[in-house]
Amino acid sequence: MSFTDWIKKNVNDAREALSTEITKFKSRDFLEAVVAGCALVAYADGNVSTQEKQKMMGYLRASEQLKVFDQNDVIKLFQKYVEKFEFDSTIGTGEVMQAVGKFRGKPQAQLIVRVCCAIGAADGDFDAHERAAVRRMASELGLDPADFNL
Repeated sequence: MSFTDWIKKNVNDAREALSTEITKFKSRDFLEAVVAGCALVAYADGNVSTQEKQKMMGYLRASEQLKVFDQNDVIKLFQKYVEKFEFDSTIGTGEVMQAVGKFRGKPQAQLIVRVCCAIGAADGDFDAHERAAVRRMASELGLDPADFNL
């Protein structure tokens, strides 16, 4: 490899690394909202299932905006929200609504609700508690729950 090729490769590698970091910075609030919403829905029926966790991780791996985040960091973030619910559901819900509420009136709001609907249905039973949690989230975001068949 010539010196010029070596420089080009290093510049390209640095550009890709910088682009990844910028994406992480710009998407951190969105990641937090999606994970928090998923925790709310998963915990709504009192049982956080493996299917719900897998569905969330599958979405995050497929999302152009969110796939840049380390899977272990996402798991820790999810666990942080679940622990808040285990401590006190009112506190947990408040924390989730704070994270989700940042997207009120923004285009990502609908996506957050749709992802949460998918999480609720992941275990084969989108039950009344999970639906109520997503309805509350949709309302927090200024969206009509009926638009999501809630």
